[in-house]
Amino acid sequence: MFSDVTDPNCSSNASGEDLFALLDQEWSDTPAERLSRTGHNVVSVFLGSIMTFGFLNNLIVLILFCKFKTLRTPVNMLLLNISVSDMLVCLFGTTLSFASSIRGRWLVGRHGCMWYGFINSCFGIVSLISLAVLSYDRYSTLTVYNKRAPDYRKPLLAVGGSWLYSLFWTVPPLLGWSSYGLEGAGTSCSVTWTSRTPESHSYIICLFIFCLALPVLVMVYCYGRLLYAVKQVGKIRKTAARRREFHILFMVITTVVCYLLCWMPYGVVALMATFGRPGIITPVASVVPSLLAKSSTVINPLIYILMNKQFYRCFLILFHCKRRSFENGHSSMPSKTTVIHLTRRIHSNTVACTAPVSTGMNHHDCSTPVTERSNPPEVTS
Repeated sequence: MFSDVTDPNCSSNASGEDLFALLDQEWSDTPAERLSRTGHNVVSVFLGSIMTFGFLNNLIVLILFCKFKTLRTPVNMLLLNISVSDMLVCLFGTTLSFASSIRGRWLVGRHGCMWYGFINSCFGIVSLISLAVLSYDRYSTLTVYNKRAPDYRKPLLAVGGSWLYSLFWTVPPLLGWSSYGLEGAGTSCSVTWTSRTPESHSYIICLFIFCLALPVLVMVYCYGRLLYAVKQVGKIRKTAARRREFHILFMVITTVVCYLLCWMPYGVVALMATFGRPGIITPVASVVPSLLAKSSTVINPLIYILMNKQFYRCFLILFHCKRRSFENGHSSMPSKTTVIHLTRRIHSNTVACTAPVSTGMNHHDCSTPVTERSNPPEVTS
């Protein structure tokens, strides 16, 4: 009688395990080549650091947005979008690859691999497109004369557009145009770069052009024109604008170099794995570009937030590194923000500039100097 009761339970458990195994029968979680135990430990250390610092850095950005009302400007909506997408990568993507690296194998099966590949691709493309749109916004702010009050409609449309654009390119692998699978040492997932089908090749070519090369070209063009405009100002105001020119030059070079350093190695290795001979990319060669791409979640807040004077002053206030006086959520503190006004003359192609000025703030926490509505737009960095 006891055996009559226990046998069905055992068979039930066995059948459940068999069913789970059958679901992933056509999918192998064992890569062609594996890293050593030491290699997995090293990767897990890097992934743990990226996960921790990426989450904390972007969390600080969100706290700054919540705490300081004057940071909620139209252009800063793009910065907020970048931080949100990077934080989601750390929470829902990097955690899985970190846990898998500790165990030395992929832990959550085929469907977990598809989920990981989809969300990492989706959030990563959102961040890349937002960076490209941000470069255009910075360029247009310096070169386009606009007297109107701040408009939140265009930045919000850009934020929504970045998510729709990302979904447009990341949903097709779930529907059969290419697919998501294990990559590298078998502890993370992405687009199946090694697939040799025409569908996969066409998807990867489109992905490379529209989600990597195009944002790079937009950034290089916009930041190049921005730097050229600032150099023209430097010729007019050689003493006062020279420091400004060097600061923007440093920001532009840092932005483009970090962007290329994080994403171009991954793109190049992916293309080599797709169109090169089989086995040309070793596990180590594929892991390093993947880690560089994931490190963008740590680097983005440092470049786009802490290098911004407006955010940096609020950061100092948040951690009590600077005197503050709060009153109804506002603070009163001095500012040394240098402002450059660039306008286009109606009958000339030359650039007119007003003398850079240093003004103070009165009852505005971490905000840029307040100007009359008739003045040209201000740009701070």
